[in-house]
Parts: sequence; C-alpha cells; structure tokens
Amino acid sequence: MFIEERHQAILDLLNEKGRISNSEIQEKFEISYDSAKRDLRILEEKGLLKRTHGGAIPAKQIGGNICRNLTSEERVKDVKENYLAIAKKAVSMIEENDVVYITNASVGYLMAQNMGDINCTVVTNSVSIAEKLRTNKSVTVILTGGEMNENGCFYDSFTLSVIKRLRFDKCFITSAAVSASFGLSIQKSRSVELTNTVINNSKCVAGLYPVEKIGFDSVISICGADKLDVLITDSEASEEDLSLFEEIGIDIKIANI
Repeated sequence: MFIEERHQAILDLLNEKGRISNSEIQEKFEISYDSAKRDLRILEEKGLLKRTHGGAIPAKQIGGNICRNLTSEERVKDVKENYLAIAKKAVSMIEENDVVYITNASVGYLMAQNMGDINCTVVTNSVSIAEKLRTNKSVTVILTGGEMNENGCFYDSFTLSVIKRLRFDKCFITSAAVSASFGLSIQKSRSVELTNTVINNSKCVAGLYPVEKIGFDSVISICGADKLDVLITDSEASEEDLSLFEEIGIDIKIANI
C-alpha cells in the first residue's frame, strides 16, 4: 500500500469511528509506532485531523457546525464518557459553603447530576440545571431569571443585572472551543457578556474542555485563555496543547476516563 493510500484509509477509519489511536494504526497497517505517529503528524499539518495524546480526532470545522437549541438536559443524551469524567472532576473542586456558578452546557448538567451532598450555593442561568438540583437538600439554587431563550436559558439584561450583584468562589464555564492564542471562543454572541461578567465576579475560574474543544478556534472570542485559573480536560488532550496553557499560568487538571 502506498503512503497516500494508507493516509486515506486512516482518514476513512477516523471518520467512521470518531477517533483513532497510534496503536490501532500500527496494528492495522503493520507499521512501526513511530511511523503511525508520523502519519498523523503529516495529516494534521494538512489540516485533515487533530492529534491527541496517543492518537487523533477529526479536524473540527467550527464554521460548519449547526448550533442546536437544546436544553442542558436534552444535550446530555449525546454526551461522551470524557464529558462525564470532566464534570465529576469539576464537582470535586467544590468545597463546603462555596458559592459557585455552573455553565448551562451539557457538562454543567452532568455536574448537577453528580453534586451529591455538598453544602453549597449554585447559581445558574439554566432551567434544566435548576430543576435537576431542586430536590437536592444540600444545595441552595439561585436561578438568574430573565427572558427565557429557546434552549431554556437566560442571557438578557435582567440576567446580567442579577449576575453583577453576585460573587462566586468558583465558576465552571465552557464554550465551543479554547486555544492558548485565541482564548475562549463561541459561535453566537448571546453569552459573551454573561460569561465575562461571571468570570470577573469569580475568585477561581475553571474551564471545562474535553479534548474535542482544545486547540480549536470558533467564530467569536469571549476572552483570553489567561482568564482561566484552571483547565479541566481529559487524558486524551495532547501534551503539546496543554503545555501552551501551562506557559500562561493555567493549572491543568486531568480527568481520567
């Protein structure tokens, strides 16, 4: 098999499975581990995939993604194992009597599902997350309110006026993508001001980013990556990507899958 044919076969497998490891390439094509790594490096340089720790994932086409107007609970039905691991790692950061803000994204809903009996106050702009925590007797819930969006969340001026009155020990946020150069980024502008207000009112800012979101840039910059104090990701994130965040003083926490 010519190298070009092998590269196409690797891309076909990646498209089919959603990810591929160096060892899988080595075994399937009967090549050395170093050759498998070299193949992935060449394909990444062509913009055809993104390398991870020990393998690769598809190149993310941010501009072509369709933003679905689903609630936090509805998004969880499609969530992968690494999202759950990141959510549990985030929950482990919450201490007794903390006041925390939890993102309305699916990883935030997974945090709510795994809160346990921590005595704390949770602020959220998500109806789904508030409802999930409603019966947890250890958690005091503050729902920001405002004009509700189609995804069951609040982003308007009323929401911002509430957030500006609050101070958080920790906030747990995410976005469509994050890179050391472009920072936190997103496809739609509706949550930019809200996210920045939450960040500015938090003692500790924790970004929840699975490997699929790291090293990519979306359309609109929310803020620089240096606004993060902590980056929680999974064990497949590449050391090369993570070292760039460490260079700007961000504490990396790995959630093992």
